[in-house]
Amino acid sequence: MDQPNGNGTAPEWAVPSVYGRDGITIIGMIGVVRESDANRGATLSLFGGGINPGAEVPSGVDPDYILDFARTHEAAGFDMVLTGYSSSTPDGFEVAGYAAAHTTRLGYLIAHRPGFVAPTLAARKAATLDQLTNGRIALHIITGGNDVEQRQDGDWLGHDARYRRTDEYLDVMRRIWTEHEPFDHEGEFYKFQDAYSQARCRQHPHVPLFFGGASDIALEVASRRADLFALWGEPRASIAQRIADVRNRVAAAGRDPAEMRFSLSARPILAPTEEQAWERAEQILARVEQATAGRITPGVPTRPQSEGAWRLLRFAAEGNVHDERLWMPIAAASGASGSTTCLVGTPQQVADSLLAYYDLGCTAFIIRGFDPLADAAEYGRELIPLVREGVAKRRRQPV
Repeated sequence: MDQPNGNGTAPEWAVPSVYGRDGITIIGMIGVVRESDANRGATLSLFGGGINPGAEVPSGVDPDYILDFARTHEAAGFDMVLTGYSSSTPDGFEVAGYAAAHTTRLGYLIAHRPGFVAPTLAARKAATLDQLTNGRIALHIITGGNDVEQRQDGDWLGHDARYRRTDEYLDVMRRIWTEHEPFDHEGEFYKFQDAYSQARCRQHPHVPLFFGGASDIALEVASRRADLFALWGEPRASIAQRIADVRNRVAAAGRDPAEMRFSLSARPILAPTEEQAWERAEQILARVEQATAGRITPGVPTRPQSEGAWRLLRFAAEGNVHDERLWMPIAAASGASGSTTCLVGTPQQVADSLLAYYDLGCTAFIIRGFDPLADAAEYGRELIPLVREGVAKRRRQPV
């Protein structure tokens, strides 16, 4: 039997896939510090860097909480967890490495913003961690939708220039991971001579690249560079259109559209009955509205350059509920601060909604709740098994 050689050239079967093995990837999110009592049950931000109901995000890092969070997700049957990113929050590479050292199966999707370390170094960092975790790492590329936040880290490029930099950055990273001879590169933003890495990714051909963004230039970059395109929770008709658009762009870029995967982000709000689920949703909304009063401008995103946030607010203005149970008021109340659209209902009803997105082409789901640690455990008991069962049925008998 062949064995991994520690430098990324082992047979592909020897490498655990962060995507999972059953055709569906369930992704949670871990935080770095326990929420305050004021936040509990209505938390918007886990990593910080945005609106967090009830109080400002406390400073510091709680190692025990990180491990509780990661182990809860692993026990609940999640395939991966996301570590967030902002210009003021703890480093996701460090958090993922620490949590991975204390778990055995769980994958780590590290949010990474291009431009603050060289792509050659970022590629080596990711490859090193992929080796140390036995192939449990993926990167979620977040280019940035807020000039003010970018400048906190010394970045004065405008929106479109940031995406051009991301395009070049990912091109260099892929070359570092896959080329076996030193190479030179001279582009708009980077210049390298004899660039090369001795560290190779455990996964083949490299760690998966997730990509977020909704502007036209973001879609163009994703079509050339991404392995998975991340979508926020929008009505099904819109998601179908966006998937078709991205696939057309992938084909135009000379790639196989079938190779592009899609994820959907939503916040499930569960209860034993549908009536109880809607009551719980209204209670969460009331707390969010109280906490964000005076802190946002109605109808304007907290990140005004984010086209994805504008999209969510437009859907929220069209109606509170779309497609039976896609619920928008918390997106409106929070200025569409990240993933803020909800799926409200019984576990079976929410599973059916997620499976409807699966039928459109979303084979990964990024889910987290407003009581994040308790909700992760609840999803493992009540929701994830139903989603996996539905996917398995579809794979046996395609719809």
